[in-house]
Amino acid sequence: MEVSNGLSEKARNDLLLVELAKNGSEKAFSSLLNRYRDSLYFMLLKMVNNASDAEDLTIEAFGKAFRSLDSFTPDYAFSTWLFRIATNNCIDFIRKKQISPTPIDPLQEDLEHITVSLQSDLPDPEETLINDQKIAVLRDIVNQLKPRYRNLIELRYYKEYSYEEISTELKLPIGTVKAQLYRAKSLLFNIFTKTGNR
Repeated sequence: MEVSNGLSEKARNDLLLVELAKNGSEKAFSSLLNRYRDSLYFMLLKMVNNASDAEDLTIEAFGKAFRSLDSFTPDYAFSTWLFRIATNNCIDFIRKKQISPTPIDPLQEDLEHITVSLQSDLPDPEETLINDQKIAVLRDIVNQLKPRYRNLIELRYYKEYSYEEISTELKLPIGTVKAQLYRAKSLLFNIFTKTGNR
């Protein structure tokens, strides 16, 4: 692969990782994720001022970038391209958040919360049956994953472990955990679409 001479050593190294990632190398995915995760996270944190949202947006940005790797061209640095994806995604997120109606009156918010709590505590039998069926379908789909991906999904979403806890439990670097979780979610999504579930 020919590399533009105007790129820094780091950018040329990224291009090699991108090529490996395009060919399915998880190690290359992890390296790129580890290299840019923190700087991307702190940039997004400044934009949204919320740690949880910044964490989600960081993972989303990597997800979008990794899904679009084939459209990446080595005319400019991978980091430039990645940060542009993250910024655009974050701007969309902020716009959507501003559009969604927020109650002005705190009392109204409390009343809505109480109403939602009452409703969610008392699901009707039909709702319970539908939810049980959805959970059963989801479990079947999760069971179709390779054991390591299944294990990650179970720890993150069934047992609600943090990335740090999963990292400790599986003795893996956090970057690898995030990269593999992203892969697991992509595989789940593909199975969902193939089986016609949403």
